[in-house]
Amino acid sequence: MERVRLGKTELFVSPIAFGTWSFGGEWGQFDTDEAEATIGRALELGITLFDTAQGYGFGKAERLLGAALWARVRREDVLVATKGGLRMEGDRLLRDASAPWLREGVEASLRNLGTDYIDLYQIHWPDEHTPSEETAGALEDLVREGKIRHVGVSNYDVKQMEELARFGRLETVQPPYHLFRREIEDEILPYAMDHDLGVLVYGSMAHGLLTGTMTSKTRFARDDWRASSPDFTGETFRRNLAVVERLKTVAKERGITLSQLAVAWTLAHPAVHVTIVGARRPVHLEESAAAAEIELAPDDLAAIEDVLADALPVWGPHPEGMPSQEGGVG
Repeated sequence: MERVRLGKTELFVSPIAFGTWSFGGEWGQFDTDEAEATIGRALELGITLFDTAQGYGFGKAERLLGAALWARVRREDVLVATKGGLRMEGDRLLRDASAPWLREGVEASLRNLGTDYIDLYQIHWPDEHTPSEETAGALEDLVREGKIRHVGVSNYDVKQMEELARFGRLETVQPPYHLFRREIEDEILPYAMDHDLGVLVYGSMAHGLLTGTMTSKTRFARDDWRASSPDFTGETFRRNLAVVERLKTVAKERGITLSQLAVAWTLAHPAVHVTIVGARRPVHLEESAAAAEIELAPDDLAAIEDVLADALPVWGPHPEGMPSQEGGVG
């Protein structure tokens, strides 16, 4: 898998990153041994960037990732990105990018991951109650101390990025982006290109919709956030399933799978450096990772655009809308 430069960080990474959101407990139960085997398969496929978060089960996903990686590879051979700035208060998930909580979060992530530095540390969600100067200052301190090496944000809009960048470094942005959610094309991606920000997008499978395995009879486990999501119920779900069927035809005509079409489409945007792909089984990852070698032609993109004219947005969750549990989001 060829490497790409991740914006101004000068890090060279695989265009497919392995994401661990599904190991935090928000997507129902999974087999730990199989999950670790999937991380091992990611390494074999040439994936060098692994993305996780403190908020994915508050230690669950980070611990699993660290255990799987260091049993198989040297620390210097991979890049680990994690996120902080969320905390639990009772059964509520809150945004908190204050200096004390960020420091506490970094220390917890280092312990959970079993490492003494984090390659890329990202603020998980914007915190409107903490001054940007405080957040940026805390991150700069952590960089100087060698605990984190690069700084990014996730789920920020342009105004929020500009405000943080006034007081400290901002090197990457991680927004949601998939065939059913494209608002970042308007402002965020142009801003990232203008400021040489590394762009890592998440959700390329539209939270499972673009795997092509769902039907109108699909039901989710009670501990899966999609069970109560309006994106996966009612008219929105039914209409988008019809769009998925048409996208399957577009993919088949090009000799690729729907999942590969979805991942390749995100990487086709010139501002996107990396697509984060999650998987619980090695076979699912193998299919998605192959999309790094697929280049969609203008005619392919036009055919996809025609189908998407009938799609409805799939927004996904946000912290305040998650079920009451110890888990993070996005």
